[in-house]
Amino acid sequence: MKRIIHMSDLHVGHEDLGDRFRTIVQHLIFEKGDKADEYVIVITGDLVNDANDIKQYYEVKTGLDSLRQAGFSYILVVPGNHDYGTGDKGDKKFVKAFKDCFFGKEIEYPKKDIIDGIAFIGLDSMADELHWYDRLWSQGELGKKQLQRLEKMLKTKQVKDCKKRVVYLHHHPFDAWPLHQLKDSEGLGEVVQGKIDAILYGHNHAGKVHNGHWEIPRCYDAGTATLKERNELMQLFPWFKIKSSIRVINLEQDEAQFDYELPLL
Repeated sequence: MKRIIHMSDLHVGHEDLGDRFRTIVQHLIFEKGDKADEYVIVITGDLVNDANDIKQYYEVKTGLDSLRQAGFSYILVVPGNHDYGTGDKGDKKFVKAFKDCFFGKEIEYPKKDIIDGIAFIGLDSMADELHWYDRLWSQGELGKKQLQRLEKMLKTKQVKDCKKRVVYLHHHPFDAWPLHQLKDSEGLGEVVQGKIDAILYGHNHAGKVHNGHWEIPRCYDAGTATLKERNELMQLFPWFKIKSSIRVINLEQDEAQFDYELPLL
């Protein structure tokens, strides 16, 4: 059964974070490359810092291609608010641009991948947050249609027969920060409660563990892999402290105590 390397919030394009991302790529190749086929890499959004600079997409893609060439065949990504705009202002035009760059084709969310008997289900938490009246700020929303598709997908025999089920998205479903929340997290909880084995996310840069929420054994915030700093005002408050929590999640074990963080940065 595959293990997961979970990271989030790369923000490539901001200051020197592209260099930090390339360092992470080289560390992963050096530390895990000899057993690359045992891992699935999951990146839960904000791959870039500003989608208006299309070069940032391809800077990330180059790093992911290096990982694939080293044997990491399975790399799963979902978009964050920065991947569809500046982070505070989104635009629908970036939806296609993101899919073209990272998938090479049109896809629909939830995106399902069955890998070694594990169902990986990716969600777009910006799907319903790009209308003219709510595309500002850093909030997310899955929308009723995507939640309905997710509910239907979880009921299929193919998914129910899997050894494990993992849902991954960008926006944090538990810590509701003002103007920074997943607005329909309650609806998501109703759909997935007790039905999946792990939920992975980012967005808050805090790297916290919320295991047990919604009767889900593993609930992980990956923090910010490249240690993107918050603005100076937020840095004054200790509860907004950032953390890089790149985790290896061992799904061969039912207990989360066997998961661990990689000391990359």
